[in-house]
Amino acid sequence: MAYPSPPPDPVITTDLVSLDSGLGTDKQAVIAALAQRLTDSGRAADATALRDAALDRENRSATGLPGGIAIPHCRDKTVTSAALAFARLDPKVDFGAPDGPADLVFLIAAPEGAGSEHMKLLSSLARALVRPEFVAALRAAASPDEVIALVGEVIGGQPAPTPDTPAPEPAPAPSDRHAGSAESQPVSKRSALSDEVSPGRTIVAVTACPTGIAHTYMAADALVAAGERAGVTVRVETQGSSGGTPLSAETIAAAHAVIFATDVGVRGRERFAGKPVIESGVKRAINEPDTMVDEALRAARNPVAGTVSGSTRPAADPAPPALGWGTRLRQILLTGVSYMIPFVAAGGLLIALGFLMAGYEIAENAQNIVLDNSITALPAGGLTTYLGAVLYQLGALAFSFLVPALAGYIAFAIADRPGLAPGFTAGAVAVFVGAGFLGGLVGGLVAGFAALWVAKLPVPRWARGLMPVVVIPLFASLLVGALMFIILGKPLAAVTSGLTDWLNSLTGTSVLALGAILGLMMCFDLGGPVNKAAYAFAVAGLSVTDPASLRIMAAVMAAGMVPPLAMALSTAVRPRLFTAAQRENGKAAWLLGAAFISEGAIPFAAADPLRVIPSMMAGGAVTGALIMATETTLSAPHGGIFVFFAVGHIAWFLAALAAGTVVGALCVIAAKELIEPRSAAAAVPTTV
Repeated sequence: MAYPSPPPDPVITTDLVSLDSGLGTDKQAVIAALAQRLTDSGRAADATALRDAALDRENRSATGLPGGIAIPHCRDKTVTSAALAFARLDPKVDFGAPDGPADLVFLIAAPEGAGSEHMKLLSSLARALVRPEFVAALRAAASPDEVIALVGEVIGGQPAPTPDTPAPEPAPAPSDRHAGSAESQPVSKRSALSDEVSPGRTIVAVTACPTGIAHTYMAADALVAAGERAGVTVRVETQGSSGGTPLSAETIAAAHAVIFATDVGVRGRERFAGKPVIESGVKRAINEPDTMVDEALRAARNPVAGTVSGSTRPAADPAPPALGWGTRLRQILLTGVSYMIPFVAAGGLLIALGFLMAGYEIAENAQNIVLDNSITALPAGGLTTYLGAVLYQLGALAFSFLVPALAGYIAFAIADRPGLAPGFTAGAVAVFVGAGFLGGLVGGLVAGFAALWVAKLPVPRWARGLMPVVVIPLFASLLVGALMFIILGKPLAAVTSGLTDWLNSLTGTSVLALGAILGLMMCFDLGGPVNKAAYAFAVAGLSVTDPASLRIMAAVMAAGMVPPLAMALSTAVRPRLFTAAQRENGKAAWLLGAAFISEGAIPFAAADPLRVIPSMMAGGAVTGALIMATETTLSAPHGGIFVFFAVGHIAWFLAALAAGTVVGALCVIAAKELIEPRSAAAAVPTTV
């Protein structure tokens, strides 16, 4: 026989309300007392665990708010149903608010996997706490029943508070959810810029806190209210537990500035790329919303204000079609390469510094020197040898993460955080079996899709909380590890070994062709996918014991230095062919090119791609071919002029770089002199 489901528990009842009582002299005691009440009422299984979870959240960011309010809150597996415990304290207790201790305290407890409806109830309460009339009513309440009625009005869906007391009717939604209007606020609370720049201005914001229960929504309402006082429109995307509607591309494109008030990462941050940005923790948006709106307005007027990094999408294309698999695969692979590069730069430069101090032979015995010696017991070569060994070993350890990081973040791009563990495991297996860079690529893809597949398996409701931290990493790692060891590892290792042998066997015109191809790739898209593919190919095979890999690395870096240097030379030789902004960019391009930052040529390529990019590719091909032909080597993967000490045959390196720079500059000057731009748009100046 089927039994009807019991009615949902009310989120607050009279036994969870304490009026004008002392629950202790500090917040630890108050939270412990309220946690005990929730446990006694059957809302939690363990008062100590609930207290500790709330205090852990408190330690990450105090929950005291201006106006004598505190909202300690947490999500914990011991909570059986979402609930509130309320205390009106006498005496007040300090919860870390900027204006003093609190007398109104709500302990908000939610189960670890709370449903969206319960979370909406709790977030509704949090939002009401920014309304002065609601707070005043709580202070004036004469009985627990009045408190429950007030809470029921703001959360709407509150079930009957007690068996014999009907639930209050939900209050009609007011036309203005926020306390007061711009006219009713004190003049000091209004934006200093409201009369100057506010009319017609729009600000978008994202609010988020670790638990996504209270601060997320309070900050959102506080910013909207501050915008009303300043006479601007503030639209907020709440990234909390009860969900929310993402801001549309049209809204973001029309905004003059963005506010990120978060204690966690912003999901979809790239959507706001290029917008002037003000960033802070979520509590600042609650405590100082008017100041943050004012700062956002100032940033919108300031041409050198900080902006959200990344590339923007044209406003005319707010809803692009779904990406094809080819584009999606390219994005996945580039994500892995992008996260891999910091390991390459740090590890490679440390290795190069080790060579500078102790010579190339340090690679053979650095580990023994570091383990067997110390600063007070130096090896035979003295302090220089010891420090060189330390630097080399640090770099080697950092460099050893290259393939695991590549595989890990390829998997991350496919399956998000649950893909990290199986991805790093796949990369480690690729290194172990000798599959190298190619093994990392394949292993990362397999790990990501394995994690995605495991995540979609149907599981009981009670097991959902274990999926991202236990089930997915375990089974995806097991699956990708077995595939790499048993099926994929040895064939991939054979391919990698064969490629290395082929590179070492190249002579004559084959070497020139390889250098020219690498040079063309480095200059084709200036930091884009083709450029990154050539760079990743070079650094993945970098080894001081493999001369071919050192020549490839030299060709790649020298060719990557050509575009900015060639454009800098062009603007110096023929300034009349360039706009004033481009001539200024040309001055900066000298340093960018010297530091191996190919992106320094992007402003020129973006303004005139058909004449600039082929010219740069011609220069890069010349440099790459000359580097390979002269057997110039490089043992550092980045740094430009700052790692010349790691270059073998430095004179030939400089000669090849100069030749490519001159060829590129001559080509771009000739193209601009002889070839008319396709449209006037080609002459539009672009700045970094």
